Amino acid sequence: MPSQDNLYARVSDFDAMEAELKATRHHLHANPELSFEETETARYVADKLEAWGYAVTRNVGGHGVVATLKNGTGTKSIGIRADMDALPIEEETGVAYASTIPGKMHACGHDGHTTVLLGAAEYLARTKRFNGTVTLIFQPAEEAGQNSGAQRMIADGLFERFPIDAIFGLHNHPGMPAGALLTRSGPMMAASDTVKITIVGKGGHASRPHLTVDPVLVACNLVVTLQSIVSRNVDPTQTAVVTVSTIHAGEASNVIPNTAKISMSVRSFDPAIRTFLEERIRTLAASVAEGHGARADVDYEHGYPVVVNSEKETAFAREVAEELIGAENVFTCPLLPGSEDFAYFLEHRPGSFLRLGNGKDSPILHSSKYDFNDGSLTTGAAIWARLAERYLDAYCS
Repeated sequence: MPSQDNLYARVSDFDAMEAELKATRHHLHANPELSFEETETARYVADKLEAWGYAVTRNVGGHGVVATLKNGTGTKSIGIRADMDALPIEEETGVAYASTIPGKMHACGHDGHTTVLLGAAEYLARTKRFNGTVTLIFQPAEEAGQNSGAQRMIADGLFERFPIDAIFGLHNHPGMPAGALLTRSGPMMAASDTVKITIVGKGGHASRPHLTVDPVLVACNLVVTLQSIVSRNVDPTQTAVVTVSTIHAGEASNVIPNTAKISMSVRSFDPAIRTFLEERIRTLAASVAEGHGARADVDYEHGYPVVVNSEKETAFAREVAEELIGAENVFTCPLLPGSEDFAYFLEHRPGSFLRLGNGKDSPILHSSKYDFNDGSLTTGAAIWARLAERYLDAYCS
């Protein structure tokens, strides 16, 4: 019997595809499309998958593409997801394949995520060394923040129309070596909520403040008070972030305005802490405003939930990664205060979200100078191919 390593995909199996993978990513990078606009990206992806023999369903939850490939008699099904949308950022990388669309760029690496899954798709269709069903999910609108692509695909019957036993996803990770893999069981990425608070006071002349209820003063007191939530109300062993990011009030220096507006980003890793933060923010806003004779109107928008990786699937993914690239290149991912709508998939099926190194000197995500590292393409494609083969093992089922 051949060695186990020869039964499953290896990084070297993708060396011959490296030029093709780069060309694919550079095409996607040069032609970015924002959330809910991914028409050409979805067409490009679907056409390739159909040419390789996948059963392709288009327009799932918007511009979503779902491709399935069955082999053998196995009844298990694995789902693997890549996101496709870009960001409204003017690119400043200077690369030859830079965005051709002003004000839009792939500043989060979704061009790379889509490419590595396409690379795995071509390999799996060609080799068919698995027993069961591979379901590939190319998701739109991950960057939407609200009513995102994951939510829309689920609402459009993703899991009913395409049975999946476990689901996996991947995101690049600046600051770690290209091609390294990071895993983490349990909570990994934060829930992200947006809060908008309008302080309603009573405006008037700046020279006669005693006849007004100054919403600017109330807002400033509230900003300071809000900083006590994490430092004095949250267990130090827990992680939470309350950031006031904008304050807007008034137009003229000699006028006290009627209102002041505050916007905030709130991050947490535990559902109980998430609920507590909302309750505390609402209470403090109301009490601080009332103490000054004003009113606080709070608009609390729940964003993406916590990304919670299941223990079994994460252990499996780590085992596969260590087989593929060696244990010395597989790391434990720290808690990440960023958020991801892959969390919604994990609320419906067990699975794990992985991180793929993008280079130690890589610019940060959402930077105008960021670029997905082509040196991670073959590893990314190989991890998906090997994960699918191992999960749907034709040799040991």
